[in-house]
Amino acid sequence: MNVQLEMLLEIQDLKAQRRDLEETSTEGVMEREVFHVSLDVALEELDRKIAEMEEGLDPRVRTRYQRLAGRRTRAVVPVINGTCYGCFVSIPTAVVSGADRNEDLRNCDSCGRFLYLID
Repeated sequence: MNVQLEMLLEIQDLKAQRRDLEETSTEGVMEREVFHVSLDVALEELDRKIAEMEEGLDPRVRTRYQRLAGRRTRAVVPVINGTCYGCFVSIPTAVVSGADRNEDLRNCDSCGRFLYLID
């Protein structure tokens, strides 16, 4: 899998974890009571790690990702059975076939999200 694509997926996962901590009061309670971790400290650490990983992206990829992430919850989506799971538009066969399936960064022509292919 493309290194940049792996990083994008990790960043998206960290952002989802951050949203969960912010929005779900039970998660925050567990962090404080069971693990004795301050929610604010955990959020700051996630923010730091996200920023660090974004800096590791290629500048063109980072710019596109930040633009997409500013408008959408998920900037990286799977292609399942030839369909983008961001906008549910069919992806051309030439894009979803080939031996190098996830070796190149691909974007949906319709919504612009980064795509990763699932068998």
